[in-house]
Parts: sequence; C-alpha cells; structure tokens
Amino acid sequence: MRKSAGILLYRLHTGSPEFFLVHPGGPFWKSKDAGAWSIPKGEFTDDEEPLAAAQREFTEETGKAVGGPFRSLTPVRLKSGKSVQAWAAEGDIDAASIVSNTFQLEWPPRSGRWLSVPEVDRAGWFRLDEARVKINPSQAAFIDELITLLT
Repeated sequence: MRKSAGILLYRLHTGSPEFFLVHPGGPFWKSKDAGAWSIPKGEFTDDEEPLAAAQREFTEETGKAVGGPFRSLTPVRLKSGKSVQAWAAEGDIDAASIVSNTFQLEWPPRSGRWLSVPEVDRAGWFRLDEARVKINPSQAAFIDELITLLT
C-alpha cells in the first residue's frame, strides 16, 4: 500500500484559524481549484519515520522548514487507496514566497515531450469555509479534526 505523510500548518488570525494549503503543479491541475488543494505531503518508505518524512516533504514542496510541536491527526485514505498520515503544527510562513522542487512529466501523455514542472505551483492561507472547499475532499477530515482539537 502506498502511503504519504504531511503537515497541516495553521495560524490563528484574529481568533479564527487559517489553514496553509498547496496547489499541485503541472498542466493537469492548471485549471482545477475546488477539491484540488492539499496539505504539503508526499510518499515515504518503510525505513523512514513518518513525521520526519512529513517535515521533509513540507520543505521540498515549499522551500520552508516547519517546527513543532506537532499534533498527530487520524490518518485518511484517498480515493486512490493511498493512506495519508498527517500532523498539525501552528506556524506562519509567507505563502507567496514558496519555492517547490520540480519533477519530469511527459505531456501530453505518450507524446515523448518532457516538461520540468513544480510539485506545487502556489500556496495560500484559507479560513475554514474556503479551506473546506479547496482541499481534496479526503483530506477535509484533517481540518475538521484540528478544529475539534482547537476548541
């Protein structure tokens, strides 16, 4: 089974939580918005500690390091079958200044043309209602659990 680990970064802004989400890069995701955003996350192997993988992935996708303390959240399963473990951490970074790593993508598929695309093409801070619309529906449970932990 494929598995990922990620960080749900949040900040309290005028008493209300805001959530840091990222938008996947590449031509497939270019025009997608609602349900396309995610927590910064990525796959890890059995020999890597999940929280360390989550921190590594956050840095790879944003160019920013995130520190704890970390609150473990209940894992979710995506439609693809992948399991995602996540941790919440309070922090504040400038979403406009993220720098993501890149990967090679054949586009259009089977064309023989390869593009270098960022894993994440943008990031943003969102209040609860907007975050629930933007985030991948399978990951919305992370936001809901964090809200419960904060209240």
